[in-house]
Amino acid sequence: MSEQREANEASEERRSSGGRVSQRPQSTGELPTDSASAVAVTNATVVTPDAVVEGGVRIEGDRIVGVGDVDENGAVTVDADGQYVLPGLVDLHGDDIESHLHPRAGARMDTHMALAAADRANLAAGITTKFHAISFEIDPDADRSPELGAELTDAIESTDDLLADHRLHARCEVTQPECVDAVVDVTEAGNADLVSVMSHVPGKGQFRDEEAFLQYYRDSHDHTVEEAEQMIAERGDVSMATIRERIERVVDCAHANGAVTASHDDEDPAEVERLAEAGVDISEYPITMATAERAHELGMTVTMGAPNLVRGESQWGNLATADAIEAGVVDALVADYHPLSLLAGTFVETDEPLPERVARVTANPASAAGLPDRGRIETGARADLVVVDREPTPTVSRAFVAGEPVYRAEGTR
Repeated sequence: MSEQREANEASEERRSSGGRVSQRPQSTGELPTDSASAVAVTNATVVTPDAVVEGGVRIEGDRIVGVGDVDENGAVTVDADGQYVLPGLVDLHGDDIESHLHPRAGARMDTHMALAAADRANLAAGITTKFHAISFEIDPDADRSPELGAELTDAIESTDDLLADHRLHARCEVTQPECVDAVVDVTEAGNADLVSVMSHVPGKGQFRDEEAFLQYYRDSHDHTVEEAEQMIAERGDVSMATIRERIERVVDCAHANGAVTASHDDEDPAEVERLAEAGVDISEYPITMATAERAHELGMTVTMGAPNLVRGESQWGNLATADAIEAGVVDALVADYHPLSLLAGTFVETDEPLPERVARVTANPASAAGLPDRGRIETGARADLVVVDREPTPTVSRAFVAGEPVYRAEGTR
């Protein structure tokens, strides 16, 4: 058996089993560290797929074995004191690892330190399954490169002392052939669970005019005007036919290796039709209502930014998440650059039942990513749970990953 085939089969086994097996450090406190021990979370407001019920959740091993009026016999009891119990959040697109790796432009921190910090920060935000959106893009002033993307991929794959379930979302800048090659390499190695295609060029997507592109790369990425203009020239020289060929190559490679695919900043209905025909599964951040509606009609999973919902607007003046939700075309929210918004967005009033809002950050993204074992509080589901104090702002009191207690906020009642 070739090394490539072995890597692919190992990756497929990991996906089908519902996550990596982590060598987690021993927890402290009153909760057991033995994953075979039973835990009963009681006195809770439990959000199930269909209702909000008063009661509890019983965990045995890595599974939920009871919901509602649960048996406490033989279990360690955790009193939720009336707080909400939700499934652990599933984030399909979070690039917050970049802020841990480079807290300032050019100020590089140790990779494993950054990953450990992101691990704890995401658990504190209620995220138990994290798809790190790693940019395979050549942009030194933004601290992005395909080499760094590969390094982060290796760290995500090899680090075995993290508490949450960490996965790779490889973002491919298709205007740059080196980045296409790099994403194909990590995907063929079986390391990518989600692959997205993006083309940050003026006149397309969130940069529908040249001034928006200049402002983003000048202000957000510390480029000079001259550097941004050079980037415009380089990326603008790539024909649309070439971009589409590269998209097909990346998408075909992803599907051949068991990865889900996404597109980024889709700008019109015709574009999502072409992407859907190419086999793209997820439409991330469609920038107009017509585009979101067409993606929804085509059966693509439509994701929008939770920070957009919490802030009440798009940073770039594009489609507002609240408007897309009202139109019934949003399947999942993603944390994007701000993990705390994913939990906060769940409690933004949208005139929908709470279970429907919770599903947008749990069951729906889990299903889109091919992880049907999680995202639901029901018997037999993987025991990824968070206990949430809603007031004065939603915060996580406790978190369980695959039945293991991995996070507790000091002062939790």
